[in-house]
Amino acid sequence: MKILLVSPPTDSVIKRVAGTTGPPLSLAYLASMVRDEHDVIIVDSIAEELTFDDVRKRIKKFDPDVVGITATTSMIPDAYKVAEIAKEINENVKVVIGGPHVTFLPEKTMEECKSIDFIVRGEGEITFRELIRAIEKGKDFKAIKGLSFRNGKTIINNPPRELIKNVDEIPMPSYDLLPMERYKTDGVKFGTIVTSRGCPFNCIFCSSSLQFGRKWRGHSPERVIAELSILRNEYGRKSIEFLDDTFTLVKSRAIEISNKIKKEGLDISWVASSRVDTFSKDVAEAMHRAGAHTVYFGIESGTQKILDFIGKGITLEQSKISVKNAKKAGLHTFGSFIIGFPQESRRDVKKTLKFSRKVGVDFAQFTLATPYPGTRLWNMALKEKLLTTMDWRKFTTLDPILKLKHFTREQILKVLRFAYVKFYLRPKFLIKDIIQDKGFIIRRAIPQVIKMYIQKLKSNTIPPKEMI
Repeated sequence: MKILLVSPPTDSVIKRVAGTTGPPLSLAYLASMVRDEHDVIIVDSIAEELTFDDVRKRIKKFDPDVVGITATTSMIPDAYKVAEIAKEINENVKVVIGGPHVTFLPEKTMEECKSIDFIVRGEGEITFRELIRAIEKGKDFKAIKGLSFRNGKTIINNPPRELIKNVDEIPMPSYDLLPMERYKTDGVKFGTIVTSRGCPFNCIFCSSSLQFGRKWRGHSPERVIAELSILRNEYGRKSIEFLDDTFTLVKSRAIEISNKIKKEGLDISWVASSRVDTFSKDVAEAMHRAGAHTVYFGIESGTQKILDFIGKGITLEQSKISVKNAKKAGLHTFGSFIIGFPQESRRDVKKTLKFSRKVGVDFAQFTLATPYPGTRLWNMALKEKLLTTMDWRKFTTLDPILKLKHFTREQILKVLRFAYVKFYLRPKFLIKDIIQDKGFIIRRAIPQVIKMYIQKLKSNTIPPKEMI
């Protein structure tokens, strides 16, 4: 059969801010599961800057038997449009969709879009392969675990699929089907890799442990090196981003992978994510020796009360220590901070903004608490009627969509915007960056911050001093 996999055209916040977007690896994994038996192509609409008319032309030209779509929550309306276009071209084409949003809202998804025939829930590789074989051979779909489908007017949710125990059995993603020349920032081509799945933690705002399970499963160091070698040697990617939720969850493994990168002489420059309670001096030094330049920490809040509320399972002191260890080893540090939880007071938010400046991170990302479907925050928002909209396009982490006890929508948005200005435009901070890092941060972050600051001055949206 002919299978077309699509990442829909959408207004990507990441591309607007960073000027680029990463490859849809989920589609590349699915392609690898079926390409030995079928003709498969991938359309990355965001990277290729395609319009819906462009996608329509691609579908018409390829004339697929199956169209598979991936989408995050904010992209769902665009995924629906692709599904509708596919059915308009050929009413007999089978439309499949996957991703975290549809995993947790299968019935609502199919109610909102009549053009979707199947939903692949959770970890999708095996479910997708079995679905393709069932479509090809005209078999019943009821035995396929992890699948939701229409049976007349009824929506059937088959039992969930067990997690893949040995993730090394999953074929490497089909990088050759992606528009690899499109993935670059500041003229530098980059690659992405996922070396593990699952998260044993249960943060209130995150659906990762629900999508890929609470049981962590990692690729063997040998498999990781083999995939990195493909990116480096076949695609010339020296800049690599590790997309694992927590690359350092097993410290000994993180060190082993780092040592192998160094031993193999891969000559890559890379970034990875860590929790502050799974990081150490030894890990930091091994990563830096292997070419890592930045580590991303989910610090989230500057108050222990909020950290406990969101189930983060870390302390403020652990954040200080890990940032210090990373910087001593020569790594840049990137801290993620979330504000706007339902019960969060102005004092709590003020402490978080202050902590972001004192904990020592080089970069900071500020976002608004967003109740993505399936998360504990989503369930809380529904139960307490805190959602102000069900417009999926607003689920970006930059749009206020929760009713807050101590902030109006306008107030929390102003604080979010000013958090960036307050963090990046500190005189001592800028001088230190120029002297120690040769303007590394100024080149990467300051242009966007200045642009945003000027825009906010013009629109008079800088918050009053007592709010920050």
